[in-house]
Amino acid sequence: MSVLAFSLLALGVAFVLAITRAALGPTPFDRVLAVNTIGTLAVLAIAVYGFFDGRPEFLDIALLYALINFIGTIAILKYFRFGTLGDHPHSSKKDKSE
Repeated sequence: MSVLAFSLLALGVAFVLAITRAALGPTPFDRVLAVNTIGTLAVLAIAVYGFFDGRPEFLDIALLYALINFIGTIAILKYFRFGTLGDHPHSSKKDKSE
């Protein structure tokens, strides 16, 4: 078995475990972290494939996907905490009273 096939197989097993964690929960935060893990594994799969295929531009794509994954996770967690992605509702009331 080649090194590429073995590493992609290992990433596939990790994908299955992360999808299982995302499906089972038990809390929404566990699910968000599992989806973040799936995104990280996708970045690793893109980087590994690009490395073994000899295409360094895949690393640029993997880096961009990692940044999008990070920003998306922060946005989802902010939405869970505050219920909105905009300004916190209490801060707008405070500004209007002044």
